[in-house]
Amino acid sequence: MIHTDALVIGAGPVGLFQAFQLGLLGLSVEVVDALPFAGGQCVALYPDKPIYDVPGVPVCTGRELTRSLLQQAAPFLQPLGAGEHAKRQHLHLGHLVTALEATSEGQWRVATQEGPRFLARSVVIAAGAGAFLPRGLGLAGLEAAANVHHHLPEDDTQAPPWAGQHLVVAGGGEEALSAVMAIAHAAEPSHRPARLTLLHRRDVFQAEPELESAVRALIAQGQVQLEIGLPQAAETGMQARVTGLQLLGTDGQTRALPLDHLLVRLGLSPKLGPLSTWGMALERKQVTVSTSTFATSLSRVHAVGDINTYPGKKRLLLCGFHEATLAAHALAVELRPDAPSHLLYTTTSPVLHQRLGV
Repeated sequence: MIHTDALVIGAGPVGLFQAFQLGLLGLSVEVVDALPFAGGQCVALYPDKPIYDVPGVPVCTGRELTRSLLQQAAPFLQPLGAGEHAKRQHLHLGHLVTALEATSEGQWRVATQEGPRFLARSVVIAAGAGAFLPRGLGLAGLEAAANVHHHLPEDDTQAPPWAGQHLVVAGGGEEALSAVMAIAHAAEPSHRPARLTLLHRRDVFQAEPELESAVRALIAQGQVQLEIGLPQAAETGMQARVTGLQLLGTDGQTRALPLDHLLVRLGLSPKLGPLSTWGMALERKQVTVSTSTFATSLSRVHAVGDINTYPGKKRLLLCGFHEATLAAHALAVELRPDAPSHLLYTTTSPVLHQRLGV
């Protein structure tokens, strides 16, 4: 059980800035997200597309914005010390929050799906449109298979699990085609699969023309095999592994596609999931909040960013950053009612400089 002043649910841009603001005010903070990477929909949906409306930043990509926010929040999220004396990481990725339960002491017990558990004095929900979960092929036996993947490895210095084997990438959108390009052009030849197959239900892709042309060139050169067919069933073998797919072709015939690893890249779908059962007041699948503190109908549970709603709400990044700031200050007062409530500035405050390590 991890004890903390505040638990932030969601590691998108607003969630990361929320962690920074809470840490800046001297509160301990943990961040948890269902995705295996930080950045939320900015990284999941448009990692390399330009964003023009972040104050003071003329243009940046979703990936660049996330990198900057992680660097800004690093004093409060990264481990302290080194080696055996380093404290643990405060950013928990790849863990879907499944339960939120109030304790008799006024705290919140938070559980994740087969992951860390938290005892938090307060909770801030920054879950965007909900937990972004990968879309699957809808076939029995795939979800529990050890060799079925949905994301590219975060650490590209390590060999991926499909190195030197037959990898099938399922999908026909930008997520699938981008993955094919990244895998085919891995910097280390030893990190590439021995055979790379792109599987789609039809010979039509939904991607930017330049990306589609690049993938078509790899297919024409024989570096990527193209399989057209609709997956009907998964063939499973020993140790909970998928050994192949049964495909229905355009000719109405079924054929087998053997594989060593399957990477499903059909995009992500936001789902409220367990959040809808936590007892908060909702309006059209969004959490209603107070505009002065961004508190929900639950005590010491706040909501910021696209997950909340209030009169005049604008679903913009800069509005989410504003909401996170007010939520952090409200929680600081609520969790430390006897502490003086002075507004400090990062330009001049020795206290804030000490917390930031500058």
